[in-house]
Amino acid sequence: MPAPEPAGAPAQTPRKGPAGRRRRLWRWLPLAPATALLLLFLAGPIGYCVWIAFTNTQLTGSSASDFVGLANFRRALSDENFRNAVWLTLVFTFVSSVLGQNSLGLALAGLMRAASRPLRTLTGSLVIAAWVLPEIVAAFLLYAFFRREGTLNAILDWLHLPSQNWLFTLPILAVSFANVWRGTAFSMLIYSAALSEIPQDVTEAAQVDGASGVRRLWHITLPMIRRSIGTNLMLNTLSTLSVFGLIWAMTRGGPGNRSQTLPVFMYDQAFLKSLIGYGTAVALLLLLVGSLFSIVYLRLMKVEV
Repeated sequence: MPAPEPAGAPAQTPRKGPAGRRRRLWRWLPLAPATALLLLFLAGPIGYCVWIAFTNTQLTGSSASDFVGLANFRRALSDENFRNAVWLTLVFTFVSSVLGQNSLGLALAGLMRAASRPLRTLTGSLVIAAWVLPEIVAAFLLYAFFRREGTLNAILDWLHLPSQNWLFTLPILAVSFANVWRGTAFSMLIYSAALSEIPQDVTEAAQVDGASGVRRLWHITLPMIRRSIGTNLMLNTLSTLSVFGLIWAMTRGGPGNRSQTLPVFMYDQAFLKSLIGYGTAVALLLLLVGSLFSIVYLRLMKVEV
């Protein structure tokens, strides 16, 4: 009979060799179907798209495609329409996501926290209703609101104020407002959850010490929900960068190219002009823009020691 191991002795490491390899294989076996599906339906298409971006593949003409290296990327960087799409994408993202959805969502969350239960229920229901609408339905509703004979101009005429064709004169601001109207609910929910985690005694102590509402917001509320702000900004920005259906249904990127963001420009090049290789290269550049935003937000969210 072997002697018992002394108390506190280190556990024996798993035996190496064929038996250990078989054990590891059996542990990974249940993950094999999921891994195979990810490789087939996710990694495979992504790899194929990366390859297409370095070719001159087209939807029409000869089915053969040639490897052209970085030609599509050089063409994009020298294309005035691409640079215009990048600028409009940044404007659309900053106005509708950073300023609009983020600020309005925080304001609504703060006001709802101080409001009565019936008012919170009514406001939350109205804001979330816009969020759960399908994108194409929201786009047509906002199109009817901003068009020349739409609701906004009817209100302005009733107030004896000058009206205009908003989708023609200010198209990028019109689609930005539409994106704010549709997406603010997400920010409101994020900030409502974050504000509910702030200890009530902290804000009450600051109020007793004479801190104004603005000082409490700047020195207590915002620092304590800093990580929620960073998370919300990152998710909202990435979501806004990929908005296509809303803009396409409202303006189709027009008039001209005055509301043609990168997703709309990519669709125009790849499917309307049949330049699949060039359009895929634009998609990869859009992915790069989103990655840069993510890196910036992640660095801002780092906890200072």
